[in-house]
Amino acid sequence: MLRVKNINTYYGKVHALKNVSLHLNRGEIVALIGANGAGKTTVLNSISALTPPASGEVLFENEPLGVMGADKVVRLGISQVPEGRQIFKPLSVEDNLELGAYLRYRGREGKDAIRKDLEGIYELFPRLLERKRQIAGTLSGGEQQMLAIGRALMARPKLMLLDEPSMGLAPLVVQEIFRVIETLRAEQGTTILLVEQNAKAALKIADRGYVLETGKIILEEKATELLNNREVQRAYLGKDKKEIWER
Repeated sequence: MLRVKNINTYYGKVHALKNVSLHLNRGEIVALIGANGAGKTTVLNSISALTPPASGEVLFENEPLGVMGADKVVRLGISQVPEGRQIFKPLSVEDNLELGAYLRYRGREGKDAIRKDLEGIYELFPRLLERKRQIAGTLSGGEQQMLAIGRALMARPKLMLLDEPSMGLAPLVVQEIFRVIETLRAEQGTTILLVEQNAKAALKIADRGYVLETGKIILEEKATELLNNREVQRAYLGKDKKEIWER
């Protein structure tokens, strides 16, 4: 479904991604892990055209994204859930969700179809239904993450780019978020590229994984193999935290 070929992305003169290549097959969950500053978010932003690569190629369903704008990338079926949620805090929960379907409204899609999808989001996240009239900025961190995922789903994506969905959340909420990610793949067939600091949790639900270090892919393996790979321990946690990984 997605093929990234030797992309190089820069922030000014900083060479953030160096010949990065990866792929996702339809229906897969693929984890992208690595230390802070490795370039994980830049990979997602390069795919979604928020930070277009200077060279290389991104193909989605065999169509080159090239210098396509971010709105056109969404129209093709790619939605990104950004790091830090980035919801519209002054607006209500339901307003945020409806904004996720903005391009569908502009395309004059039937409101009944959008309303049906909104009901599906409420089934997936019952707490959002309870708080649909609540101002989004007053939600808890976990509820805001649910809202960010729900907003992305309102665009009806074929591929979701999830950036640190567990960041700053309590363990029980993290379990719920990862359960939802598995549900999206199992019940809706959504393909997911998952960027996570919580490598262990990510690899437990992923089919495959990539390890990114200083802008380069250094490993690609099945998720089960990466879980026991010493190179992953070194690249992600560091030798001084080995005992935490093993627990």
